[in-house]
Amino acid sequence: MDAQANATVTVPDRVRLLQLVPEPLPTFRADVAVLFGRYLPRLGIDCDLVGKPGGVGNDEVTAFSSVRTGGARGGRVRRELSYLAHYLGALLTAKRVQCDVIQVRDMVSIGVLGLLIARCKGIPFVYWVSFLMCEARIARARAQLTAHGGLRNRLVLLKGLLEERILYHVVLPHAQHVFVQSDAMLQIMLKKGIRKERLSAVPMGVDTQAVSGMQVEARRPADWHDGPLIAYLGTLDASRQIERMIDALAIIRLQIPAARLLLIGASALPADTERLLAHASSLGLADAVRITGWLPSQEAWTLLASADAAVSYFPRGLVHDVCSPTKLMEYLALAMPVVANDNPDQVRVLQDSNAGWLVESSTDAMAEGLLCILRDIPAAKERAAAGPAYIESQRSYRVIANDVAKDYRKLTAS
Repeated sequence: MDAQANATVTVPDRVRLLQLVPEPLPTFRADVAVLFGRYLPRLGIDCDLVGKPGGVGNDEVTAFSSVRTGGARGGRVRRELSYLAHYLGALLTAKRVQCDVIQVRDMVSIGVLGLLIARCKGIPFVYWVSFLMCEARIARARAQLTAHGGLRNRLVLLKGLLEERILYHVVLPHAQHVFVQSDAMLQIMLKKGIRKERLSAVPMGVDTQAVSGMQVEARRPADWHDGPLIAYLGTLDASRQIERMIDALAIIRLQIPAARLLLIGASALPADTERLLAHASSLGLADAVRITGWLPSQEAWTLLASADAAVSYFPRGLVHDVCSPTKLMEYLALAMPVVANDNPDQVRVLQDSNAGWLVESSTDAMAEGLLCILRDIPAAKERAAAGPAYIESQRSYRVIANDVAKDYRKLTAS
């Protein structure tokens, strides 16, 4: 008999993963903290996490094998060199007997180093694409050049173009596996020539165990006890076009004058929130729009649960169309009536679950979807009741982790 046919495929009891991420640690990103720090260790996938310093502590209980952050002082150039040395040190000290997979997330230059060092050490190399960083940098630089010109914007554009070429012609084609954020992103990778059998889409999910164990008691702002309340939970960065929600509120109040909008979140740039409040004031909505700033998870969710309707709006376009919005999953897990626009991942989730209102990416469509909820809130809640079961079976990190763990075990099987 053929000896190869009789060969036994062995899988290590536990898979040890060295993962390099661009985020400051600890991180609030669920696809890092929850997926790799909570669920995958239960399935035998252990993660040594390497990132930047300066993360804000969160309340997640994680089981990372180790978390390493390098020190960073001085100006920007000095800090970047310090980060590079930190990541390079982690790669160079990785040993085959202690490391089964090297994985780099969203960092092209570190990806090249990781690929080369992994090859030299005989360790499988994986790249994780959670966002089209190169395309976003190129688009932003071109927009800035059109508006202002300038040498700095030209250098940013050059960096984006160079990294895009390296990513799609060197890093991804030679990685043993590539994880991407959504089915839409997977289709882009196929068009770039990445082999289908080396691709896996891992959308954002919900830690349903934490949700079920959380005592979420609805609580409205002290002076907003009465009247219909619409809520949004997430970043208020200018790129998210939050002003569309304020414009939709203006339309809604023509029929339901008591409706209000609660924006639970903030922006890294204070000017973004100031512009939103100024926009609300210009429409005569200063008393109907409120921004809470970032809040602890428990407090944010109690405010969210007090709302009659939630909004998950994601701008359309190449960069955002391949994203997997987390907030929609959270709204559905809480059985909240939700209006979401036609981002590809949101389309799939709402069509499969039938637990929310899917609308076109226009202010009028958003307003009409919210009016459908506010005109008959009991009926809207009945429809939203299908959300938790759908999330538990399709988008819980328990389910997602099982699929991801299988990919790692296939990769390390010998």
